[in-house]
Amino acid sequence: MSDAAWGERLERHRAAGFVGRAAPLAAIKDSVDGIQPHRVHLVHGPGGIGKTTLLDAAQRVGHAATRTVLRLDARDVVGSVDSVMRWYQPATRAEMPALLLIDGYELLAPLDEWFRAVFLPALPSETVTVLAGRAPPSDGWLLDAGWRALAVTHELEPLDAADSASLLGGLGVPPAARSELIRLSTGHPLVLVLLAEASRRRPGLADFADAPDVVSRLCARIMDDVPTPAHRLGLATCAHAAQATQDLLRRTVGDDAEPVWAWLAARPYVRQGPFGLYLHDVVRGLFEAEFRHRSPEAYVGLHRTVREYFAQRVDDRGEPHSLRAATEILLLHRRSPLGRDVADLPSATVPPVERATAADHSWMLDLVERTQGERTARLAARWFADVTGSGYRIVVPGGPRAFAYHGYLDAAPDDLADPVATTIWNLVDAHGALRPGERIHVNRFGGVEGQLTDPLMLLVSGTSNAFEWRRHTAAWTFLVAPAPEHYGPFFEYLGMRHMLSLDLGDGPVGGWAWDRRRLDVDGMFEMMAQRELSGESGPPPAELLKPAPLSRADFDLAVRAALTALRRPDVLAGSPLLGTALAGTREPGVLADVLVAAIAGLSSEPRGSEHRRVLERSYLRGAPSQEAAAELLDLPFSTYRRHLAQAVRRLCDVLWAVEVGTVSATGIERNPTEQSTSEQKVSRDRPGG
Repeated sequence: MSDAAWGERLERHRAAGFVGRAAPLAAIKDSVDGIQPHRVHLVHGPGGIGKTTLLDAAQRVGHAATRTVLRLDARDVVGSVDSVMRWYQPATRAEMPALLLIDGYELLAPLDEWFRAVFLPALPSETVTVLAGRAPPSDGWLLDAGWRALAVTHELEPLDAADSASLLGGLGVPPAARSELIRLSTGHPLVLVLLAEASRRRPGLADFADAPDVVSRLCARIMDDVPTPAHRLGLATCAHAAQATQDLLRRTVGDDAEPVWAWLAARPYVRQGPFGLYLHDVVRGLFEAEFRHRSPEAYVGLHRTVREYFAQRVDDRGEPHSLRAATEILLLHRRSPLGRDVADLPSATVPPVERATAADHSWMLDLVERTQGERTARLAARWFADVTGSGYRIVVPGGPRAFAYHGYLDAAPDDLADPVATTIWNLVDAHGALRPGERIHVNRFGGVEGQLTDPLMLLVSGTSNAFEWRRHTAAWTFLVAPAPEHYGPFFEYLGMRHMLSLDLGDGPVGGWAWDRRRLDVDGMFEMMAQRELSGESGPPPAELLKPAPLSRADFDLAVRAALTALRRPDVLAGSPLLGTALAGTREPGVLADVLVAAIAGLSSEPRGSEHRRVLERSYLRGAPSQEAAAELLDLPFSTYRRHLAQAVRRLCDVLWAVEVGTVSATGIERNPTEQSTSEQKVSRDRPGG
């Protein structure tokens, strides 16, 4: 068979396998046929997106129109004017109009101005040129009025589901196996081709982690220009966070943040969103899989750095985008039971979660009535009237709306007449009743215009939960779901316990609970840092749990006992206060520091200096007896005893406020000088000190 015959067969197979790209190919054909005035077509997109395949199709269009077709792969020439002119010389002798096709145009970037100012304007007017490269056209094409009229840009996006299925069908993938490959590839043509090949060897392929060889080949093809380890880590940061800012890059690459940001912003597979840079979904998935496979320890370290950064932004009262930071934390749950829902929220289009106002209540109630029934809507109206509650909303312009509502119970909920609230109160009373100053957080209502299992419902509920947990204290949290069979596995992945099942007449309602006195918010986020990586589910690990909460009476007794043991770490090691919210750890030294700090902090209160003096003389400066302490304070013994009792009661009040979360532990921290002085007082009076 002749070479020409082989070439013809190749072209027939290429033509038969070509799918999609109807719009850019039609535009090129219209230029070739003289139907429209564009003479330059600027095609761009990341590696493997199908630029070369489109040029193949354009070449067939040119041949069909009996044009002289000249094709250049920029990788085959030195990027100089002379090399381009040597390539073009054959066209100057041709009698037919020419179609010029240049692949890899990003490699000719130094000649871009010459192309616009010299080469292209000198071509015969009927010449059509297609420049295909990874990078978008330079500003020169947009700023010049002439090129704005004669050139058109085509950004190649991933194939849609129909074209993806057609491509897989041509590759011999059976219909039943196509949907998973389309989901995994998000329509990226090269990824589809390589996954189709891999799926023949490994049927049921559903994750990039299942095909490390494919991942390596794709990463080498799509991301082949990573210059330094800092740039590679910056790329990993951009892949792990939904949208990465330069501030986040400073946490991961340090002083290289600015040049790494600039490099990332110039990559064809990176886009700029409203909150930072993000990767094309398929590139993100590929690099995540490659990085985790190549450097598992570094991957875990990056994960913790990213989530810690966003958690700090949620905590920061001055952060203008704290709710977006909470969304970023939710988007790390890619291995959870609802990981598919998380994946269905593309980085570029995740709508913002915002605070709801009273003006939103009308549509929120209407949505509850339509999706959960009239009775539930009446209950919601009562909750919405409580000014201590918080609503959150998603409003997509021209699209759906969703909301979540959070309320708090600090007394028996008779006034709400809500069977769910009453059941929650009774459950808490039976399993760990509230102590003075404590309350129950309830994510009570939610709705979305669509199915209650829509990813927008997860987005608004998950974002607002993370925000409420980190911003507002509570003894218990209950998450109430009107679609318990869907959300239940996710709540169990969060370490929550299924404690409530009701039907209010409009369908089943489930409730999952978290005793935050046994597992505090920091412990919850530590557990999630692990589960986001492993996908593990079930009760929290025992090592993260705190002891059962003390009653107020037992707490006060424990404080009094600890005061007498401040100079006895061996005795303090048995204090019931260790491991509580007050102490935070099981280290006796930490508990001693907290007590000393609280005593020092009394000075800022009315009569606080008196309380501080009597407590320090009694417990920190080592008076051998109360009588001796009274004498050193120059007080009658009965007056001393009265002052001491008042001071201890006030100290217990201060510490209890920390225990139940009314006051942050940081509220009793001392400055370093004061802490050092108090610790010296304790240390000096210890035996052998």
